Amino acid sequence: MSGGDEIVVAGQTCWRIEQANRVRPIVDAADYFRTAKAAMLGARHQIMLIGWDFDSRIELERGVPTVPGPNRLGDFLAWLVQRTPGLDVYLLKWNIGMLYGLQRGMVPISITNWLTGQRLHLMADSRHPVGSAQHEKIVVIDDAFAFCGGIDMTAQRWDTREHPAHDARRRDPGEREHGPWHDVTTAVEGPVARALGELARERWVSAGGSPVEPVQGEVGEIWPAFLVPTFTDVRVAIARSRPEYGDCAEVREIEACYLRLIRCARSLIYIETQYLASRVIVEAIIERLADPGCPEIVLVLPRNAGGWLEQKAMDGARQRLLRLLWHADAHQRFRVYYPVAADGSPIYVHAKVFVMDNRVLRIGSSNLNNRSMGFDSECDLVIDGELQDHDVAPEIRELRTDLVAEHLGCRAEDIGDGSLIEVIERLRGETGRTLMPFDREEIAEEESIFADSEFLDPEGRAEAGPTWAKRLRRKAKGRLAGDADR
Repeated sequence: MSGGDEIVVAGQTCWRIEQANRVRPIVDAADYFRTAKAAMLGARHQIMLIGWDFDSRIELERGVPTVPGPNRLGDFLAWLVQRTPGLDVYLLKWNIGMLYGLQRGMVPISITNWLTGQRLHLMADSRHPVGSAQHEKIVVIDDAFAFCGGIDMTAQRWDTREHPAHDARRRDPGEREHGPWHDVTTAVEGPVARALGELARERWVSAGGSPVEPVQGEVGEIWPAFLVPTFTDVRVAIARSRPEYGDCAEVREIEACYLRLIRCARSLIYIETQYLASRVIVEAIIERLADPGCPEIVLVLPRNAGGWLEQKAMDGARQRLLRLLWHADAHQRFRVYYPVAADGSPIYVHAKVFVMDNRVLRIGSSNLNNRSMGFDSECDLVIDGELQDHDVAPEIRELRTDLVAEHLGCRAEDIGDGSLIEVIERLRGETGRTLMPFDREEIAEEESIFADSEFLDPEGRAEAGPTWAKRLRRKAKGRLAGDADR
C-alpha cells in the first residue's frame, strides 16, 4: 500500500480531519440519554438530530430524573423550544413508513410544530435509493458539541452497563420489558462538532428540507459538568458512506478506512459490530490470517440478529463468512464471541467499535455488512494516534480494556497485558455473565437461502471505491461462490 502505514487520509479514507477540544466515548444508552438531555439544556440557537429512528415517548432517564426538564423525549424537545427564544430544533429520521412512525410516537412532535411557532421541525428522509436507509446517529448542539455513534434515541435501546438479565426499568413505551442491549456513541466538542453540524444540515437539505444556516451567535457552555473527557485536544477524522442518488455520487470512505485498518494492524484488531456480512471486509481479514505475523483479531457480535428475516439474511451470511474465516485461521489468531447475561441469555450487541493496536479508535454507525459500505448513509469518527501531537495509546487501550471487562463481568484491572485472546479464554466462564465463543456446529444450522442476498444486504455500485477494494470485492465473490459449491 502506498503511503506506508498512513490510515486517515482526507478524500480517501475520511471526509475531513478536524480538531476536538474534548472527546468522550459513552457506553450504553442509560449514560447517553442522560448526557444528551444535559447537553441539550445548554442549546441557545440550534439542535440538529439525525437518526435512523426516534421515538418521542422514550424516557431519557429511568428512576428519579437528575437533569431538569420533562423526561420524555418529545416533551423535552418541545419544552426546550418554548423556554429558549431563538432555539430551533431539527429532527430528521429515516422514512420507514407512516404506520411505523405512528407506532414510534412521532405524531406528538409533528403537532408541536404548530404549538411552538414552527421552531421544532420534523422531517422523514426518503431521498435515497429504494431499499437504502438513513442510518447515521448524529446530534449537534449549536455547532459546538455533538454526539456521533451507534445509539438511536428510540425504544428498546436503554440499558445500563451491568446488563442484568431482567431489569424492570428496561421497558419500551408500551411497558413491555426488553432484553439487555450493548451500544456505544461518542461526545465531541470543538471544530469537529461544527463539521458534523455541516453534515447534518446537508442531510436535512438533501432530504427535502429548506436550507438551515450555521450557528453564528454566542455559544454557552454545553459540555455537561459530570462528563469526564477521555481525550483532550485531538484530531478526529469523519468518515462517511453515501449511496449514489440523484446528483450525489457514491461515497465509500468508511469501507476504505476499514480496509486500511485491517491491512495496517500489527498486534490486535478488536471489533464490536451488529453484523458480520461484508464480503470485502472478510476477504481483507482472510488475507491477514494467511500471514504468520497476523495480529490477533477478536470480534464481539450478537448471538443472533433481530427479527426473523434479518436472522435469515444476516445470520445466514455470517455463518458462511465465519466458516471461511475459521478455515483461513492457520495460525490460531482469530476468535469470535457473543456476550451473555448472568442467566446465560444473550446481550444484544448494537455497538460499532473498531480498535487497531493501541493506535486507532473508531466509533460510528456503520456495521460490517455490505450496505454500510456504500448503500446506506453512515458516519463514523476515527482517532488515529499518528495524527496527534501527544500519546493517546493509554486512553485507547483503557477503553478497549473497559469494554472487554464489561463483557466478561470482571474488573478492568483483571484484564492485564499480553494476548487478548489468552486473557479472554482465561477469564471467561461457562456460566454467568461472560463472553461465549460461537459454536461451529450450532451455527451450521443457520445456513439460509437469504444469505448473501443482494436485495437484503446490497453493496451499492460494484465497481466503486479504490482499485484494491475492487480487487478484494471480486476475490470475495469468487471465494464465496466456490464455498457455496462445496
